[in-house]
Amino acid sequence: MARLAQTAGLTDIQQEILSTVRDFVDKEIIPVATELEHRDEYPQQIVDGLKELGLFGLMIPEEYGGLGESLLTYALCVEEIARGWMSVSGIINTHFIVAYMLKQHGTQEQREYFLPRMAAGEVRGAFSMSEPGLGSDVSAITSKAVRDGDEYVLNGQKMWLTNGGTSTLVAVLTRSDEGHPEGTAPHKSMTTFLVEKEPGFGEVRPGLTIPGKIDKMGYKGVDTTELIMDGLRIPANRVLGGETGRGFYQMMDGVEVGRVNVAARGCGVAQRAFELGVSYAQQRHTFGKAIAQHQAIQFKLAEMATKVEAAHAMMVNAARKKDSGERNDLEAGMAKYLASEYCKEVVEDAFRIHGGYGFSKEYEIERLYREAPMLLIGEGTAEIQKMIIGRRLLEEYRLQG
Repeated sequence: MARLAQTAGLTDIQQEILSTVRDFVDKEIIPVATELEHRDEYPQQIVDGLKELGLFGLMIPEEYGGLGESLLTYALCVEEIARGWMSVSGIINTHFIVAYMLKQHGTQEQREYFLPRMAAGEVRGAFSMSEPGLGSDVSAITSKAVRDGDEYVLNGQKMWLTNGGTSTLVAVLTRSDEGHPEGTAPHKSMTTFLVEKEPGFGEVRPGLTIPGKIDKMGYKGVDTTELIMDGLRIPANRVLGGETGRGFYQMMDGVEVGRVNVAARGCGVAQRAFELGVSYAQQRHTFGKAIAQHQAIQFKLAEMATKVEAAHAMMVNAARKKDSGERNDLEAGMAKYLASEYCKEVVEDAFRIHGGYGFSKEYEIERLYREAPMLLIGEGTAEIQKMIIGRRLLEEYRLQG
């Protein structure tokens, strides 16, 4: 067992789950990840293995066929999976955000209809907030839903859907002015729709098109797509929670889970980068000794290990806070910000330790170097996290009188 990033106070069941996942990562993911990533190939065999392990139902309550585990257990599993290949953690993350939103905000009928099949991995989730001109400004959403009898008609273009092609259920955030008069605050006139579709690309149901995969620098294997709605008709019973105008709050609740997930991914990628760096430093010799014996390299390893440990501790703290039922936007923002920044720095130091070989596609660190930047952007940029953290601190430390 590695010395770094240990988690105190885990139950026997949690330890057993993590041990099983780590074993799966070491045997089934790490040996094939770089080859699949270079081909930008969807890891179907790995996904099937995760299904067999029951990971698609990890956080779904037992009454719906899931394992009913905590956000902490899930985050620690994500950390292990990202250590093997970050793209695989993305495949289960969006699934879990949708399952979590259904569990917390769905109607009884919606939970009973979707969650058992999500737990089995038969229904696969994706969620969609962003739009082409939007960036982090969620309040500027332009895609729109208009009521027409017992249905809503959706129009607009969404961007950056992880699992956009392979998913069969997408939680889509749109503007819906029904019952919300002119001048209503933008975040109070948004609704989340549960959109079922066929997997694949092109027109996947009438009025809904998934154009194809977006070609990316890293984070390959997983399909990242656009979503175009043109007269897409959705029944009124597929409004999440059965009530319009709640979509922004529902999505933000899901994103708090997502931010803990991105922090966990940063922890996992940083751990792998440290493992690669410390291993290579003991094998590579210069000036008559292993480069690990040079003080300059030891200093790098010391800094890397400290960052791995600090990021892990903050991620665990944010997950435990959410599990306790408390508001965790401050802790999740801090964990996501620190873990993604430290991940980038640890990966770069491991890259430097590898010297010229780090630039070669034969070495795993080359893949990590292209994957780390995505964490600086996903689930809200570092700048957005700092805004959230700053506002929450001013709430907590407001001067009296």
